[in-house]
Amino acid sequence: MFHASTALIVIDAQESFRHRPYWSDADSAAYFDRQQALIDGARQAGIPVVQIFHVEPEGAFSLASGWVTALAPLRVDAAAVFHKTRHSALVGSGLDVWLTEQGIRRLLISGIRTEQCCETTTRHASDLGYAVDFVSEATLTFAMRDARGRDWSAAEIKARTELVLDQRFARIVTVAQALAGGERLAA
Repeated sequence: MFHASTALIVIDAQESFRHRPYWSDADSAAYFDRQQALIDGARQAGIPVVQIFHVEPEGAFSLASGWVTALAPLRVDAAAVFHKTRHSALVGSGLDVWLTEQGIRRLLISGIRTEQCCETTTRHASDLGYAVDFVSEATLTFAMRDARGRDWSAAEIKARTELVLDQRFARIVTVAQALAGGERLAA
């Protein structure tokens, strides 16, 4: 069965982000809708949902903050939960061991931030030999300003991430395509 060796990875979809100065609700409704659809669809298809939380010793990402919990209104109900301290969910978290033990060879990547932990985990997973579907519509990021003073919108950052990952490290897919194991998005 196609889904037998697949896992959905939900990266850093945690309340900690609401306590960062760059948090914006601008794209959050669409993200919540697509992320929940992916989680629900994975559960219905028998795909294990793995939740990753980023943790730091202090601040909004510390366990003591109380904000290292699922970002409301998401309902994750994960088969496994891992804490990471690096950008890649595969570094020092135990996720790689769990995936191997479960016979997982294909990952569906989703979560927060598109161009940071989601992209880094995607590249790392690809280098380790996993087949990776990057479910861009089920990722969230925020506008940023570069060193030259140019403002980049969240949409521009997502487009750049899709560009550099597509067919090099992952297939860029919609929620429906990820759950069906379907074709990549048309150019």
